[in-house]
Amino acid sequence: MGNALRFLYGHCCKPTTAGDSDSLGPHGVSAATVGVSALARDLFHFEITSQVPEGLDKHVVSSKKAQANWYRKLLEAWKEAKPQPETPEEVARLVVQTLKRHLKADVEGLLAFYGLQLPHPLAQVSAGGPTSLPQGVKFEMQTLPVDPKAVADGDTITVYVSTTDTRESSSVPGEVHMAAVQRSKARAERNYGKADALQKKIVEAGYRVINVQNEEILARKYRIRLRGIDAPESSMPYGKEAKEELANLVQGKCLRVFVYGEDRYRRCVGDIYCNGLFVQEVMLKKGLAWHYTAYDKRLELETWEKEARAKRVGLWASSNPEMPWEWRKDRREGR
Repeated sequence: MGNALRFLYGHCCKPTTAGDSDSLGPHGVSAATVGVSALARDLFHFEITSQVPEGLDKHVVSSKKAQANWYRKLLEAWKEAKPQPETPEEVARLVVQTLKRHLKADVEGLLAFYGLQLPHPLAQVSAGGPTSLPQGVKFEMQTLPVDPKAVADGDTITVYVSTTDTRESSSVPGEVHMAAVQRSKARAERNYGKADALQKKIVEAGYRVINVQNEEILARKYRIRLRGIDAPESSMPYGKEAKEELANLVQGKCLRVFVYGEDRYRRCVGDIYCNGLFVQEVMLKKGLAWHYTAYDKRLELETWEKEARAKRVGLWASSNPEMPWEWRKDRREGR
């Protein structure tokens, strides 16, 4: 514990040259590292002196005694965290999770004191999801209603986004636009063979004309890999149940997807919200997915998996369920 804090303090808070002073944040370190390093420094000092940092009073409403209680809790949480937080997002989540029973004004004030952004809180899961783009999001998409057949398994969905969307409208290839117009004309003339051929051309380009409430909409195709979870493969125990649960959740719904990046299979990796529900939360709490810790360190996902384990729901009814990443590795190696 102490060694970890000393490392962060020494690594991030080492003295800078005079020429660097213009880029320093309020705690005397660079703006890029102020959140992590400043909190590490203050926890390190608190462990030695039991004193909270000067200036915190201006950001929070509770007493010095209450503030000391927060730092004791944060010290213990940091000690138990495996792996320990390193990025601003991970540190912010540790603070929110550790102090979730304290006043909202205090938690937000503490984060502001360290220049950390408030992560989208668990309470928002039932209230429509984040009201602004969470940290690290590349872009947001609003999908057309999802076909249940587009659910490949418990952690992968194919979705479509209308090309009238602001982000999509400027990037539609000209030949796709033309094919969609020609297809519409062919259907009006009942030339269905030509219409089908044009639809095939559109699909090959990564688009599709979809009928939504008797209106034909040109839409772009995206494959979404649910960020932070790994569901059983279809041929594994509970693979069928995981796929069915995800299909039931999203069937006919318009999804809100926050995209963080792309995986090696060119799938968008993202958080999905459906009618205000955080889909990954539902899958974890029902015991139909693992928290994919190799790629995701969010504390709330870890908590939801632990809750399902404790209740022995879903795949956790088995005493030793096989992990999908190990299952895939065995298949690759021919075992």
